[in-house]
Amino acid sequence: IQTWISIFLAVYGAALLIASPICGWLADRSRSRRVPLLCGLLALGGCTVMLCIGSSIAVLAAGRVLQGFSAAVVWVVGLALMVDTVGPEAVGQAMGYVGLSMSLAILLAPLLGGVVFAAAGYYAVFAMAFGLIVVDIVLRVFMVERKVAARWLPEREVRTPHEAAATTTTTTEKGVELNDVELADARPSTADDLQHQSLTLPPKADNHQQPTSEPPAASQGLPTGPPAKRATSLPPIITLLSSRRLLSALWACLMQATLLTAFDSILPLFVLHTFHWTSVGAGLIFLPLVVASFFGPLVGWASDRVGPRWLATSGFALSCPFLILLRLVERDSLGQKALLCALLGFVGVGLTLVLTPMMAEITYAVDARARRLPKGAFGVNGAYAQAYSLFNMAWAGGCLVGPLLAGLVNQRAGWGPTTLILGVVSIATAVPTAVWTGGSIWKKRRSDREAAEGADVGQDSRM
Repeated sequence: IQTWISIFLAVYGAALLIASPICGWLADRSRSRRVPLLCGLLALGGCTVMLCIGSSIAVLAAGRVLQGFSAAVVWVVGLALMVDTVGPEAVGQAMGYVGLSMSLAILLAPLLGGVVFAAAGYYAVFAMAFGLIVVDIVLRVFMVERKVAARWLPEREVRTPHEAAATTTTTTEKGVELNDVELADARPSTADDLQHQSLTLPPKADNHQQPTSEPPAASQGLPTGPPAKRATSLPPIITLLSSRRLLSALWACLMQATLLTAFDSILPLFVLHTFHWTSVGAGLIFLPLVVASFFGPLVGWASDRVGPRWLATSGFALSCPFLILLRLVERDSLGQKALLCALLGFVGVGLTLVLTPMMAEITYAVDARARRLPKGAFGVNGAYAQAYSLFNMAWAGGCLVGPLLAGLVNQRAGWGPTTLILGVVSIATAVPTAVWTGGSIWKKRRSDREAAEGADVGQDSRM
């Protein structure tokens, strides 16, 4: 049972991994987000029928593969549509609601599945799934996209987020690339301000370019004009993958998904064997793990204002000790049950601190890369769908690795070594997250130091 649960969870993740980049490429070239979404939902309904009526391992595995393909369409296009709608300025808080909805699904699916299965049987569970798909299809039919709404709005209100990201100067940590590294995690330094403003202000005539005093950046030999924008013939997805900032965000998302989905394959069986709980209890045990996601919008709001670096890093660091301490739960008693719920709650807090900021970081990284390229290099729709196809691949990779890693280790070595490995994975991921989220921390500190020295020199010269 443990082996096949892990395999079915991993098969879904593998299909999601393969289909995501294809869906992202197609979505960024589609004139409408609605059509791909409807196609994905219809396919999702079809493969759910396969899972409902399947009576063999082959049919169930095929259903999970097709489910992964269709979910890739819905996920990639849905996230790109959200960024199209809210824009980069509020994407952190919006991703908080996305994380909240994901966590609610993770909570409610096992809970409702267990309760309905115990009360009404097998087919009643699938009836809920079909009902949700129908509701989602109806919502997509009545959905109004931003570009459609633009026909009735004043021109100044309808700039696409891709255009806004290329021309709007922000004062929070969304990143400005310098020497191939996007700098963030603080208010922009003096040198950063000069570079960023030069991207957004129109050029002035030569007779208006006589400065009254030398800028601090110039006094230090730093470039005061805009960095040269690189022309590229590479596909957008390859250009995105050249960003170390984006790669760091994707790695953090992969590890977060690994830690979260690891519990899907081991937690229900653990409470069954240790506490002798039924399917209802196996569903309810996920409640403390995901209840922290209700604070996801608040975490996203904080990410929009202070940046994602230290929020995500603290999330991985916080999760580590509580993952390891899960090994203390080993017998059937009230105290042990309370301990398990408390530890899972703290793990949930840590994972919530990671997911929302890192999902927003993907948008920040795309915008920072777009500022270094000629206008239109990512196409009319930008590269948000392709960027979130990479996120989907990272999430799918976690869905593939997490159940297999936890399930197989648990089967061969037991609960204690499994939780220890998960804790080590968490703290190890905190290191690259701290270094690369928002751009290289070393480049940022050096830039801040040079800007401060330039400000001191400018002040001395005035004295």
